[in-house]
Amino acid sequence: MTDRTPERTPQRLPQSAVARPLVPALIFIALVVAAVGSLGTPLITSVATSFHVSLDSAQWTLTVALLSGAVATPVLGRLGSGPHRRAAILATLAVVVVGSALTVLPLPFAGLLVGRAAQGVGLGLTALMMGVARDHLPEERGTATIALISVVSIIGAGVGYPLTALLAELGGVRAAYGFGLFVTAAALLTAWRFVPAAPEGRSAHLSVPGALVLAGGLFLVLFLAGQRSLWGRHLAVAVALAVVAVLLLCVWAVCELRSETPLVDVRAVRHPAVAGANFAMFVGGGGMYLLLTLITRYAQTPHGAGYGFGLTTFVAGLVLVPFSVMGFLAGRLTPRLRTRVDAPLLLAGSAVIVGGGFVLFATARSNLAELLVAMGVLGFGVGGFSAAMPGVILAVTPRSETSSAMSFNYVVRSVGYSLGSAMGGLVLAAGTDPGHLFPDDRAYTTAALVGMAAMAVTALTAAALARRSPTGTEESAATAAGPQQDRSSR
Repeated sequence: MTDRTPERTPQRLPQSAVARPLVPALIFIALVVAAVGSLGTPLITSVATSFHVSLDSAQWTLTVALLSGAVATPVLGRLGSGPHRRAAILATLAVVVVGSALTVLPLPFAGLLVGRAAQGVGLGLTALMMGVARDHLPEERGTATIALISVVSIIGAGVGYPLTALLAELGGVRAAYGFGLFVTAAALLTAWRFVPAAPEGRSAHLSVPGALVLAGGLFLVLFLAGQRSLWGRHLAVAVALAVVAVLLLCVWAVCELRSETPLVDVRAVRHPAVAGANFAMFVGGGGMYLLLTLITRYAQTPHGAGYGFGLTTFVAGLVLVPFSVMGFLAGRLTPRLRTRVDAPLLLAGSAVIVGGGFVLFATARSNLAELLVAMGVLGFGVGGFSAAMPGVILAVTPRSETSSAMSFNYVVRSVGYSLGSAMGGLVLAAGTDPGHLFPDDRAYTTAALVGMAAMAVTALTAAALARRSPTGTEESAATAAGPQQDRSSR
């Protein structure tokens, strides 16, 4: 084993004028990349009209961003664990700015897709923001900041949705994407001014073959999750692609176990706490995104279907405001509760709250106020769940592996979201009578029951983690010993 330079103790910034700007800077960057990554959601109809393409084709303005984000996340997570984290952050934001410019320029539809793919790369920066906070902030403030970063990475969609929808109605789709260019340029300047360099003594080697194999597997998984028509019209092709995806991911896992410089530390992922947390994120993320999809789709369904409220894109975006507000509130409260309640129990409680949102939606959706309440409950549950998740994973993760560990968790979340959206689409499609454009109202209740089951599994998984959770002293010892264990394992 070759000798390595001992990792120096990360510089902890004092509670001073130097430290204060870092927290809002990290939260702002995480919020921007989340909001810009979700820009395609409210603009699908406008894109289809402006570029004279089908709605299925316009849907790719969202899908391609999610795909590029899922592929870039583990790569950026590994780069963020090394000495060039600041350079990786700035380069990624530069790519996002260039992509945002492409969405504004008068290019054909293919150019718009390229721009959206470049914007989606920014979704991989969330874990790097957490790594910066853990390295350069005092422990208590760092923990609270990481929780907020996790929350804003989800509620960012609710922040950007109504504004971009309004801009699209007033100035067209280019004006809406122009908002993305403005805020991403501001995020790049913020990162250049306030994000510090990583602590000295770290190294991170990127396995290009491993990254390519993982990218191929993730691409197929997310592609199949978003292409419901492929399963109905070409089942054999879909099954074949699914088999290829599973084989690629299995090959990647075996190669990672044998590699001295893995893209993701698979051995650490197998830790009961990390594995359980990722499983809870996968199932719970699918359930959470399912309810978000159900409520927004129900609100926009025209009255002629026998239900729904026929809201415009902008007004439907306002329905997400309670989601964002309550999610942010939960993100602020969770770190305080963490001093009294174990993170796995907070996960379980948050899953139960989201389950309560499903119950409200299933039993009371006759007026818009009831939908707003359900959306607020969902936001509070999602905010608490997102804020508690890093505490479960980072309690047993070396400080130097923060970005890599959390990036894997966000890949799991992306896959869960995609499958949750696909499951909702399948249930609603099954509840649509032949010759009808919209599903029967009862299909929404059926989909809500599926979501309740998902959140019950999530809550039970988190409760099981709580029974295995070490005491706070043991957690601190494990975290403190992490870097030494990390070096010896290499």
